[in-house]
Amino acid sequence: MIYWQLFLAFFRIGIFGYGGGPTMVPLFYAECVQKYKWVSEEDFTDNLALANALPGPIATKLAAFIGYRVKGWSGALVANCAVVLPIVLVMIALLQVIYQWKDAPGVYGMIQAIQPVIAVMTGVLTWEFLQKGWQGAGNKSGVALMLVLSLVALLFLDLHPGIVVGIALAGSFAYSTWVLRKRKMPGGKEGAA
Repeated sequence: MIYWQLFLAFFRIGIFGYGGGPTMVPLFYAECVQKYKWVSEEDFTDNLALANALPGPIATKLAAFIGYRVKGWSGALVANCAVVLPIVLVMIALLQVIYQWKDAPGVYGMIQAIQPVIAVMTGVLTWEFLQKGWQGAGNKSGVALMLVLSLVALLFLDLHPGIVVGIALAGSFAYSTWVLRKRKMPGGKEGAA
């Protein structure tokens, strides 16, 4: 039964994930965190950040992570096959039709109409992640600084998101290590610095 649920959940994500990775993330969240509760919100957020730092499509990385979490290697295989299958079927069946009719007003209008919906879905998920990060942060000024630096790096410096995530992880690790060392007293005991 769990394999069938994995297959159906990831097949739905593959079908409705029009536009690729960023549009699929809210669908992954809805299916895997909210509906089936296969992973917690924190695990999902952490692994989404890690998946963005790795090369390759986000859909297959998230499917592999969640499938593996639920049912090991066989779960990862089922989840990946299910998320990719709709894309493969549609590409094989409709590629010629889409190519033939791509400039037709109805098809063009349909493509233009779906883009705002995708933007709203992505924005809502981003807002939820920002709220979670803000609520769980011990150092609110550090979170605000990371938010501003990330926006500058992505929008103005045009850095790749994986590089920004890598820098954020390294910086956070260095800062937390520095704080822990600062708290240690000369005798090796924890202090309240």
